[in-house]
Amino acid sequence: MDNMRKCGILLHPTSLPSAYGIGDLGKGALDFIDFLHRGNQKIWQTLPIGPTSFGDSPYQSFSAFAGNFYLISPDILVTEGLLCQKDVLNIPNFSTTKVEYGNVIDYKTKLFKQAFSNFKPNKAFKTFCTENEFWLEDYSLFSALKDYYIEKRQLEYESKEFKAFCSKTKSIMPENLQKDYYYGGVWSTWDKDLVSRVPAALKAMRTQLSKPIEYYKFLQYKFFQQWTAVKTYANNNQIEIIGDIPIFVAYDSSDVWANQHLFKLNSKSFPTEVAGVPPDYFSQTGQLWGNPLYNWTEHKKDGYSWWINRIKSLLSNADIIRIDHFRGFESNYCIPFQNDDATVGTWKKGPGKKLFDAIKKEISILPIIAEDLGVITPEVIMLRESIKSPGMKILQFAFDNSENNTYLPHNFEKNCVVYTGTHDNDTSIGWYNSTSDDCRDYFRRYMNTDGASPQWDLIRLAIASCANIAIYPLQDVLGLDESARMNTPGIMANNWQWRFTSSMLKEEYSQNLFYLSKVFRR
Repeated sequence: MDNMRKCGILLHPTSLPSAYGIGDLGKGALDFIDFLHRGNQKIWQTLPIGPTSFGDSPYQSFSAFAGNFYLISPDILVTEGLLCQKDVLNIPNFSTTKVEYGNVIDYKTKLFKQAFSNFKPNKAFKTFCTENEFWLEDYSLFSALKDYYIEKRQLEYESKEFKAFCSKTKSIMPENLQKDYYYGGVWSTWDKDLVSRVPAALKAMRTQLSKPIEYYKFLQYKFFQQWTAVKTYANNNQIEIIGDIPIFVAYDSSDVWANQHLFKLNSKSFPTEVAGVPPDYFSQTGQLWGNPLYNWTEHKKDGYSWWINRIKSLLSNADIIRIDHFRGFESNYCIPFQNDDATVGTWKKGPGKKLFDAIKKEISILPIIAEDLGVITPEVIMLRESIKSPGMKILQFAFDNSENNTYLPHNFEKNCVVYTGTHDNDTSIGWYNSTSDDCRDYFRRYMNTDGASPQWDLIRLAIASCANIAIYPLQDVLGLDESARMNTPGIMANNWQWRFTSSMLKEEYSQNLFYLSKVFRR
């Protein structure tokens, strides 16, 4: 990563304006890039763009390589002739300020199946499938099989097979998960030969489900076609994309199913331990993420090839990578699979620098931002510094009156990325209104402000700091309160839903950002 001073906005594409209930990669994305350009912003940071699974979280995806096809723009499909104008006339009365995932999925699935029926595979599609075969074949079969089993189990609700599944898993799985796993079509509940990937069984299902498999390939083709156009438009406007990699992958994913030896699973193909973090600032019971942990010994045997492919894949779709939970490469917090929360767990060593040495043999320039928040050990700092990656600073954490608070700008090193807050924080206005009186007092004295516009105080402080990159969520630029929060860690419901409307991108906001970026030479 270069040392130029830059600034930009954190916004996930699901939050973009669109008539179809969820942000997409059409006009709303291009208009947002225009807004960034007018404000002299050089960065657009997103959350992970993979297909979301349980809880709609972008950090729990069905694939580490695939794209979230619900971001596909129907308007572009109309211009391509894959949909007719009449297909998109009767749009449900979707909310413009939040994503209603269930309704969106039902509506867009009908549109996409109509588009697929009009699609004739061409040379570009075949080339895409060939170039991405290393993940696309497993992902498309996984997705088709998942649909197959969900439909099958809806017909056999509360069957003897389900009761047998509960009996088999009662010693290793919390009771409240059993129904989710079985009726959610989780891959480890499939027929035994498919779970263990017997070649003859896979071949038979590829034949039986050939049309659904091609449908999922079509969706990936269209997603990456549209995403590439958006990224190209951003780059042509001197704006870089920061993509996001969750260190762990979802258990119910094509990655785990297709590479079971790379994860810590038992003889029944269920995890032995899962990922999370112990009790911290965000949660008194910690965060139980539930992701299976890596079998790093197996990764090492083939030179960490799965991770190399993962980094290469994202770098073809982003200019810079933020790795979520970077400390997991040094040590993982391991929680027994049968636990209901993260209060009990142990730290176990990760691959450390060996992984990054292997990646750098294949990718000489590695533009990585290390998410190093929370309780960070000297060993984690040494690992981050050894690969010369900037860490993260969160201004909302800075004002606790602690003299040596590393989140205060006068304690920064240049090689860092400063945020007013992240997707896991409240908006700056929400934070200011709910924090302690002492914190608010120090905040006002530190910046010589009256606190009337705390979001702009923090944005100015971020841009003015010595950090090479300054980022702020769009919610802060728009001056929104806690109702616009993107995620509350440890809380399952009502997350990842926030959206904005095009009228909210006022010219005064881009002018303010332009002014600040020029004053502080970004």
